[in-house]
Amino acid sequence: MQNAGDLSRRQILAAAGFIGLATLTGCGGDEGGDAKDLTKKRNGAMKDYQPGQQFKASKALSFSMLHNDNPVYPLKDGWLFWKEVTKRTGITIKPLDVPLADYEKKRSVLIGSGDAPFIIPKTYHPGEVAFVSSGAILPVSEYVDLMPNFRDKVKKWGLEPELDSIRQSDGKYYLLPGLHEKPRSGYSLSFRTDILDKHGLTLPETWDEVYDVLKALKAEYPDTYPWTDRWSTNTPFPCGALFQYLGQAYGVKAGWAYDNISFDTTARKFLFTATQDAYRQMVEYLRKIVAEKLLDPESFTQQDDQAVQKLLAQKSYAISANPQELVQNYRYNLSKQVKGSKIEMVPVPLGPAGPILLSGIRLENGIMISSKALKSDTFVAMMQFVDWLWYSDEGQKFCKWGVRGVTYTESGGTYTPKPGISLMGSDPDAPKDLQKDYGFFNGVFTYGGSWELVSSSFSPDEKKFQDVMSRRKELPVDPAHPLQSFEQEQATLWETPLKDAVIQNTLRFVLGKRPMSEWDAFLAELKSKNMQQLVDLHNKAYERFMKENG
Repeated sequence: MQNAGDLSRRQILAAAGFIGLATLTGCGGDEGGDAKDLTKKRNGAMKDYQPGQQFKASKALSFSMLHNDNPVYPLKDGWLFWKEVTKRTGITIKPLDVPLADYEKKRSVLIGSGDAPFIIPKTYHPGEVAFVSSGAILPVSEYVDLMPNFRDKVKKWGLEPELDSIRQSDGKYYLLPGLHEKPRSGYSLSFRTDILDKHGLTLPETWDEVYDVLKALKAEYPDTYPWTDRWSTNTPFPCGALFQYLGQAYGVKAGWAYDNISFDTTARKFLFTATQDAYRQMVEYLRKIVAEKLLDPESFTQQDDQAVQKLLAQKSYAISANPQELVQNYRYNLSKQVKGSKIEMVPVPLGPAGPILLSGIRLENGIMISSKALKSDTFVAMMQFVDWLWYSDEGQKFCKWGVRGVTYTESGGTYTPKPGISLMGSDPDAPKDLQKDYGFFNGVFTYGGSWELVSSSFSPDEKKFQDVMSRRKELPVDPAHPLQSFEQEQATLWETPLKDAVIQNTLRFVLGKRPMSEWDAFLAELKSKNMQQLVDLHNKAYERFMKENG
């Protein structure tokens, strides 16, 4: 998608290396004729919609949308957000509300039954892959010519390699991801700094120092686990956040970032992630932490609330955090229960890989479009609307901050909630909340954007955290290596058993239920599950792509 702002669809595909797909016409979702012929699908659309332009439908329309209902700010029909969207765009959003805990399951059921709304946000890659073969969701890469703001940001921020990385076997991508100008890190470890101060300890900067601090805390509080953790349920990888940022320190994909396949930039070949020495070293580190009773073994099975309650009850002094949880949950609730308590989130501790960031973090969760939407005569207007609300500068600012002068003020690039309105605990005594009472800063709509906008809501804690993280070097994105359809079918059969084996055995090693002396036996087990065949498949696809496209 080089020069995506001014290339035709044919040129976009060619530039991305999918020359053989340039004349595609069908989409598997339209009945009769050329699915790319949109002349009869422009009802309500703007005739000449450009980047930076306010989208306004030429007639009043409504579109159905799946809504991931966050219990922190449950959906309200009376939110200013809904009314203002209609006022600005002429579009009424009809949300189908699904509780956060059931979102992925309910989404699958709705798509499988053909009852999914047109717009399906809050989808994390590769969550869309399961719906590709049925034709239930659109290959959205075929329709980004209707989305000038999306294309403009891809071009301006050089995101073509990231988009190539989410293409499917047919060379298309089926998810419109959130686009970030700069990498933003989300998770790390937090410590009770009042407890550290009490014992003359300082916040750790490396994983070796994390170990030393935990050992010192264990010596002071022998009957507790200094660290208990969370984000283990409703996720394929228990302690997914911890494994993700610990893996980053070792330069490997783990936890929420885990992928069976990784690219070795030195050998210029794909390999199986869990066979890397660095992956084993990461496992050995965590095993030592658990074996010495520095990390609560229940971390890998407990509910989030249980982990937080242990922190609040002073049964632990460290826990994984993101900036929002740090301020709104840990710090706020600790202040109510423990006088003089302080808690800080550290920049991701450094490990053997040095000051790096994993690749691909400039893409965020995104939007699938139901294939049913293509049959509607308002399809073009819907894509223009999606483009404005989620990808234009003005739409992104609106989704995040609301209405200037009503919910926020802005001066010299500094955004401030209006007096009496709190954002993520910024004013605990305020009578109104930007999320709960107005519907802005909703994770369904707010992600990605320019660094100026993304950083406009940073708390002092996050500013400090991101300042350090932004100076680290992002690893290159894995090169494009699209599998052909029959290869994808074969890979799908191998992927899940291999991933399950990695997750289960990673936990067994970490928890001491399997000795590290059996690591080679574990690798042999992976080989018996077609590990090498999967790696060979990806390398063959990579070599083919390089040969055909230089």
